[in-house]
Amino acid sequence: MTDASLELRELCKRFLLGGGLFSPKKELHAVNNVSLLLPPGQTLGLVGESGCGKSTLGNMILGLLEPDEGDILYGESPIRTLREEGRAPRIQAVFQDPFSSLDPRMTVEKIVTSPLLLDRTLTRAQREDRARGILAEVGLGEGHLSRYPHEFSGGQRQRIGIARALAPQPDIIVMDEPTSALDVSVQAQILDLIRELQARHGYAYLFISHDLAVVRHVSHQVAVMYLGFVVEHASCADLFRRPLHPYTRALMACAPEPDPTRRKRLDVLEGDVPSPVHLPAGCPFAPRCAEAEARCAAERPALKEVGPGHTVRCHKQGSSLFQEARTEAVAG
Repeated sequence: MTDASLELRELCKRFLLGGGLFSPKKELHAVNNVSLLLPPGQTLGLVGESGCGKSTLGNMILGLLEPDEGDILYGESPIRTLREEGRAPRIQAVFQDPFSSLDPRMTVEKIVTSPLLLDRTLTRAQREDRARGILAEVGLGEGHLSRYPHEFSGGQRQRIGIARALAPQPDIIVMDEPTSALDVSVQAQILDLIRELQARHGYAYLFISHDLAVVRHVSHQVAVMYLGFVVEHASCADLFRRPLHPYTRALMACAPEPDPTRRKRLDVLEGDVPSPVHLPAGCPFAPRCAEAEARCAAERPALKEVGPGHTVRCHKQGSSLFQEARTEAVAG
């Protein structure tokens, strides 16, 4: 592993929709001015409702989509420059659905060794040796190499997907909802495996999920996205101890408590997400926010630091709630 970090600087992505003889095309604003830093060996959890731009952000990092504005830095070099020069960044992906992300016509051996074909210095024997070693690391045996994806359970297929991502020895792995298609008991096994691999090899993860409990289990820092904007970003401990943005607090109030001795009444986040084609003039969360004021509907808030490493996009940063959090963070 290297000490390469991943930095996103003011990333924006828009998609053109519709358009015809009498109607102009419209722009869908999928990602809006996102800046984040993923240090080596850490996990950045990216959480939010469906359609908030999480997967679009991951696809830009993987090179599956090009950003319209902003930069992605791998170490100190723009990823776009590295790819143009033929120096691909060491970034891999684990996808959401293990039933569709594996080629059903390929054996496990071919699935795991296919990324290694780009390394012309490796012999076939070396590729096979690495495949056996990686399978052992993810809890599968040598006897699985000749089998096909349909012969495995969902959890085993996701282990194969993880093995494929590990094969080229990446520094950074984008994990896009890697456990959402699995049973709860299997989810726990995969999450434990992910953490063990990180502790052993120092991988950095961008972990995309809508599940707060999962993000809390694996992340060092968490960014909360809403309508393409990052509305809150903090260390995992700070965010769950003191969520400050109204949307973050609403997400937590809607999430079930896994501990049966700490049952709570679940709230419902009312209202619909505004159209990403017609973004609100002010705060994107204002139409659904119970704490919104006149300023919130008219003026878009900036992302500002309210404590060490804790940033929030909210006009109420001068309220007693934010002042208490700032004091608490400094004292801690």
